[in-house]
Amino acid sequence: MMTRRREFMGSLAAGLLGPRLAGAQTQGGQERSGSPSANAAPLPIRKAKTKTLFKSPEGYPNAIAVAPEGLWIAEQKSDNACLVDWNGKLLKTVKTESKNTSGMGVGGGYIWMGANAAPNGIFQTDMTSKTVTHRQVPLGGGGCHGVEYVDGKLWIAALRLRGILRVDAKTWEPEFLVPYSVPRAHGTAWVKDAIWMVIGNEQGAGLIKYDAATGRPLEMVQFSESDPDPHGLAWHDGALYSCDAGIHPGWPENKSPTHGYIFRIDLL
Repeated sequence: MMTRRREFMGSLAAGLLGPRLAGAQTQGGQERSGSPSANAAPLPIRKAKTKTLFKSPEGYPNAIAVAPEGLWIAEQKSDNACLVDWNGKLLKTVKTESKNTSGMGVGGGYIWMGANAAPNGIFQTDMTSKTVTHRQVPLGGGGCHGVEYVDGKLWIAALRLRGILRVDAKTWEPEFLVPYSVPRAHGTAWVKDAIWMVIGNEQGAGLIKYDAATGRPLEMVQFSESDPDPHGLAWHDGALYSCDAGIHPGWPENKSPTHGYIFRIDLL
């Protein structure tokens, strides 16, 4: 099992350092800061300690976002957005038109649900369950895994682009792309000018942290085989939080013993 985990993290690190990042354009024949080179040092790999907290209201949490009242949870089967307090008590349910929701952001007075099934795209929904807009991911459409709302911008883990795309939430103009090269990319979380993203493959799961200004990968986190299977991601009060949807490509449904749970991630 240890060999499999080492192979998993090694393959991810090799893939992540390969692509040329969108923010690393050449100027006068010199690469800008943040561009990985062929001699880039391996990324630091940290471990994590996880703690299961409570089950989501419907049992299929595939995305999460922090709010002043608690935690918003996107339920994958119903595509409802459920607001709970930090003990898991249901406070509010907002119905959305998203399909197979795999990412969500909350901000500007709206819920932004990322659909990973037709009609795909991002559904902007108000707190009364009214769809305000439905727009495709810029530069090619397709599904998405991970949506984060930060200061009027959406960071979208776009599957077709294989990158985290920053989009202006009002004009819908694409602004910046952080390419990724991993078999499985999922939830994203904003932490102090950086973006964390869930990554993984059939051998295991982990996290990758990118500099939000340059797209440069900074560090990785390795989960143990006994940890929950991460999908969504959020940051709150010094810790990361995730959810185990119980649905994972190539796995029987609810294979993970912590399916349906929200859990805390403390980095070691």
